[in-house]
Amino acid sequence: MDNDDFMRFMASWALVHETADEGWKAAVERGSAQPEGDMAVGPEAFVDGLSALIAEEKERLKVSLASDQGEPAGSRADVAGHLDELTFEVSELRGRLESMQASLDALLDRSGDTGT
Repeated sequence: MDNDDFMRFMASWALVHETADEGWKAAVERGSAQPEGDMAVGPEAFVDGLSALIAEEKERLKVSLASDQGEPAGSRADVAGHLDELTFEVSELRGRLESMQASLDALLDRSGDTGT
């Protein structure tokens, strides 16, 4: 791979990353503006709301990491503790997603039964 190809590849990667970042920021902004409970309105509202929740948690994590004086940042205990917290949060999100999927399946079953 010559330098021009490499630079073009890196520029393409940067463009994709920038585009994804702008999409993320827009989703967080939309999710932050939506009223409580609107995540159930539809897939877009759910993604926006979830993005806003994740952004809030990310900010709390940054504050927590910056203020934690017990262990140096990146220590095994520090990482293990945060992994446990993240595992719990992911499990809760998985449960909520499964619940939403069950609700959607039930709605689809009902709509199929009524002929709509």
